[in-house]
Amino acid sequence: MKFTYLILSGLLTGLFLQTNAQSLYMPREIKAAYKNGTRSPDGKPGPNYWQNGGRYNISVTVRPPEREVKGTEQIAYFNNSPDTLKHLNFKVMMNIHKPGAARFFGTGRDYLDDGVTVESITINGEQYKWDNESPSTNQFLKLNKPLAPHDSVKVEITWHYNLVTGHGREGIIDTTSFYLAYFYPRVAVFDDYKGWDTDEFMEALEFYNDFNDYTLSVTVPKNFIVWATGVLQNPKDVLQKEYQKRLEKSMTSDSTIHIATAEDLAGKKITAQNDVNTWTWKAGHITDMAVGISDSYDWDAASAVVDDATGRRASMQAAFADKDADFHHAVQYGRYALSWLSHNWPGVSYPFPKMTAFEGFADMEYPMMVNDSHQDDLHFAEFVQDHEIAHTFFPFYMGINETRYGFMDEGWATTFERLIGASEIGQEKADGFYKQFRVDGWIHDPATGEDLPIITPGTELRDGLGNNEYGKPSLSYFALKDMLGDDLFKKALHTYMDNWHGKHPIPWDYFNSMSAGSGHNLNWFFNNWFFTNNYSDLALTNIEKAADGYKVSIDNIGGFAIPFDIVVTYVDGSTESFHQTPGVWEQNQKAVAINIKAGKTIKSAKLDNGVFMDADESNNSWTAK
Repeated sequence: MKFTYLILSGLLTGLFLQTNAQSLYMPREIKAAYKNGTRSPDGKPGPNYWQNGGRYNISVTVRPPEREVKGTEQIAYFNNSPDTLKHLNFKVMMNIHKPGAARFFGTGRDYLDDGVTVESITINGEQYKWDNESPSTNQFLKLNKPLAPHDSVKVEITWHYNLVTGHGREGIIDTTSFYLAYFYPRVAVFDDYKGWDTDEFMEALEFYNDFNDYTLSVTVPKNFIVWATGVLQNPKDVLQKEYQKRLEKSMTSDSTIHIATAEDLAGKKITAQNDVNTWTWKAGHITDMAVGISDSYDWDAASAVVDDATGRRASMQAAFADKDADFHHAVQYGRYALSWLSHNWPGVSYPFPKMTAFEGFADMEYPMMVNDSHQDDLHFAEFVQDHEIAHTFFPFYMGINETRYGFMDEGWATTFERLIGASEIGQEKADGFYKQFRVDGWIHDPATGEDLPIITPGTELRDGLGNNEYGKPSLSYFALKDMLGDDLFKKALHTYMDNWHGKHPIPWDYFNSMSAGSGHNLNWFFNNWFFTNNYSDLALTNIEKAADGYKVSIDNIGGFAIPFDIVVTYVDGSTESFHQTPGVWEQNQKAVAINIKAGKTIKSAKLDNGVFMDADESNNSWTAK
């Protein structure tokens, strides 16, 4: 009997989830992945799921104030796919600075340089010719011997490029403070639904990388400190004993340890006093490496407990100009963020051994690092740092294709920033920040491009890119949270994250995981939010007496399934609020009639959408005649 029940239960679940998967629009290339069994209608990776990856051993030399970065690397690249690869595609992001490179925006002359020069490249010991004239951020090389399924190749590359000044994600911050990001040639992602990732890096759109194992060595002159993704392997080789001790102490300290102060830096005795020092870092199953270098930046550190079950702590470090007050708080802001995100939302333990806040220009995330700009407003500085640290989970814990589906990471970081902000500065102020930076610009801009469906790949967007990646998807996550309730929403979110941790999810994996994790077919909701040109705009059209209270008629002009409150004022001057979840729109997304049990006579009423700002508030009120 139990066996029969389990079989029947499994069949019904499978039928529900297949119906679930088929009822949303799915591009042909995505359909093929499901047909091939690499992805599954229950939201999990399919039985035939695979992903490629590599082992990278990278050595770079930088000698500030010289702006040249010289590098060598050895890559062992593993083809886990069922396909024989006749080519390898390499990503060379720093070609974005080359004249002729495709860019999302125009740029000035100071942005331009020669890009990456590959001096030599060998594959399995054979020399290959690299086109250094091409401004593309992709470089295809035809293999002399195709790479068979479940085989590997060894690649060796020698290269160099020049850093440019003050352009955000990477480059020269001041004459002796540099930030290296996307600085090494890498094998592009070859995946199960698109094949080779050939999208150009155009600066506005972000990244899609394999999970790789890295060893990174950075050689710099003495008195320069290096911060990087990963765990420092040789502190005794590069730091004087006093600073080794301070760093070690910070690993178990709640209080900020000043590893290197402005006074220490002036004394020029922090690092080993060799002509050059090589700092070596390791990180496993991670999507990228980033590096900060300076001989003038303060160095603070502490740690936070991120896993109560094991007592595991994560190091929080900061590197910054001593004059900037906000960064003197960066370590404690970061400790709070690491702990809060681990224990609340998303409620998954911070997965890495450390996080470093490095002062630059970008307000940008990297694995285990953020490159944030100086802010005079301390609350705003914390707001920005929270957002970038929240990216740990999306796109780094989950290997998101940000280029195509930026809403899968930016939307979540935006959501977490509001949630953690409420605990730091109160709900009202957090909501104010959220509406100001994430909703107001979209809802009050009626341009056609702003209402394109969220599912539209970022590569096909222009004007609507920012709102489609940040505010609109974040609102969808809050709407779903409101409809499911915190506990069920978190259960569904954890189902999605457990399914795709360390892998490459796409939107349909999210949709299916959330339906499976919640036990509800949510396709009507996902179709409403992700596949339409909807926006937020409700109208309160009428209130009339009903047998058990009042019937409130509301038109959904904009179309999005949003939560709202009906706030009524009675003739005696008292008020009452009746909350409605997005579930009220499931059966009719154009208009609803809500029955409210109001025991007194209503004088007037209004709709309050909260952070789901209304495009036209002139029709949100009603007054009895």
